[in-house]
Amino acid sequence: MHSGTSVVEMAAAVRSGARSAVSIAEQCLERAEAYDSIQPQTWILRLKREEVLARAAEVDRRARAGEDLPLAGVPFVIKDNIDVAGVETTAACPAFRFLPETNAPVVARLIAAGAVPIGKTNLDQFATGLTGSRSPYGALGCVFNREYIAGGSSSGSAVAVAAGIVPFSLGTDTAGSGRIPAALNGLFGFKPTRGRWSTRGVVPACHSLDCVSVFANRIADAALIDSVLTAFDEGDPWSRRAHDNGAKPVGVLGVPRAGQLEWFGDMQSTALFAGAVERASNIAAVTEVDISPLLECGRLLYQGPWIAERALPFRELLRTQPEAIHPVTRTILQAGLNIPAAEAFEGLHALKCYERAAERMWSTVDALLLPTAPTIYRIAEVLAEPFALNARLGTFTNFVNLLDMAAVSVPAGFRDNHTGFGMSVIGPAWSDVRLMQFAECFAKLEEIASPPLDLEGLQPMVKLAVVGAHLAGLPLHWQLTSRGARFVRPTRTKSCYRLYAMAGSAPPKPALVHTRDGAAIEVEIYELDERAFGSLVAEVPPPLTIGTVALEDGTCVKGFLGEPRAIEGADDITRFGGWRNFLAAARDSARKTRCACVQVRGRH
Repeated sequence: MHSGTSVVEMAAAVRSGARSAVSIAEQCLERAEAYDSIQPQTWILRLKREEVLARAAEVDRRARAGEDLPLAGVPFVIKDNIDVAGVETTAACPAFRFLPETNAPVVARLIAAGAVPIGKTNLDQFATGLTGSRSPYGALGCVFNREYIAGGSSSGSAVAVAAGIVPFSLGTDTAGSGRIPAALNGLFGFKPTRGRWSTRGVVPACHSLDCVSVFANRIADAALIDSVLTAFDEGDPWSRRAHDNGAKPVGVLGVPRAGQLEWFGDMQSTALFAGAVERASNIAAVTEVDISPLLECGRLLYQGPWIAERALPFRELLRTQPEAIHPVTRTILQAGLNIPAAEAFEGLHALKCYERAAERMWSTVDALLLPTAPTIYRIAEVLAEPFALNARLGTFTNFVNLLDMAAVSVPAGFRDNHTGFGMSVIGPAWSDVRLMQFAECFAKLEEIASPPLDLEGLQPMVKLAVVGAHLAGLPLHWQLTSRGARFVRPTRTKSCYRLYAMAGSAPPKPALVHTRDGAAIEVEIYELDERAFGSLVAEVPPPLTIGTVALEDGTCVKGFLGEPRAIEGADDITRFGGWRNFLAAARDSARKTRCACVQVRGRH
């Protein structure tokens, strides 16, 4: 599924002596330094080179001594709301920083298994957000198109893996923070059942809902991390004794009823999810379920009393140094300080009703398939509208921890802007192993190649459908070639358009009009950058316009369309299936007419 380094293979090479942990650490540090010129804000703190190499050398010594090290020599990074002994924890708020004396148990278990920590990564402050833009250390962009968000709150941890610096990383996930950035950056993001992994030594977001999560290039790597971290922690009051529901495969997979998925205008996400459902149907029986209670439940997280729990660890800072908190984060937390106990109990009572609805759903399906995020936004967009757009991203993730579910975000393709799309496989508590097995089966169905890393600033591109005089070889095609447009492919529209030959246009041009009783019309797809596209749009004369054209494969692109006045006095040429066919028929008709005239003149 992903071309990144395999944790399983790397650890096996160190255990066998084929590679050394020190050489792996050196290469990791080189990659980190190289990527600093691209997104230095990935980090809040990197461990000193000598410390990293000393840790790696100790792993080599332990491996030679015959210790069982399932993660021998594997470098990893830690979201900076998780404690590493002797390294400051900031949770992306310098005024909140403190120096822990001990490792969080999840970090301690990874180090004991042979993994080598490299540093602490950036995050949405106090793990409050899903965009990766709410940090004084800087906003992070998707590794494949840095104009767009990396996703949060575990932004730095996702970027470090997707950029190839390390093969796995730790994040946290309360509302989707370990799944959203995985989806947007083409990674697997595993969020275990609450309490499966210890959360001691983690700065709380919502203590009753928090989970540590993992980002990886392969689901087998996430499963290996799970085997190391799954353990009851007597010192963590939220820890639970794991009881996996066996390895029974997912037999029945639930998908939302028609109309229950909100895409916020992102038609490419719509098509990518439809393709994911089709592929998933090769693994399990697919049936529609009602997810409306889950979506309603998800609103409790930020519109209900759980916002008060989110504010608890930061009450003193809010009182004494409110200006030290990111303005967006401060607004959210302050709203939680004055929630009365009555509202808290109302929320708990509502949650119980939603739990019953979820139980009924689990009696009919083994797992649920949803988009991880409905869409993606540019960094500039979420900075301009930080609340509403952030809330949209969590549409299909916010309810999962409230309802005690496990989830895996699985790469399921890329949009035309190179940003990743992920689907989430969700199951009831302790279905973790089953979900990862399903994710592995899905990943094997189709190899999805990642776009190249955005190292120089990716120029945003727009796909454009042309239907008439802009087709290759026709009179206005120069308007595309002069702007550097690249031919993508020929295709057809959905069967919901009619084509008209406009009256009096020079050169002759057609008008493509959306209708209920249409047909599929031949078009050519071109790609050009946003500036070139804008200049072309500015030159489109009425009654033509640029709108959104639906293609036969379910995707949508921009394209030439006709206003209603375009069909006044026009001929309906839909039956020809395209402008070229109409022109060919017109030439043939004209040739026959000329021949007939010559014959008539010859007889006279």
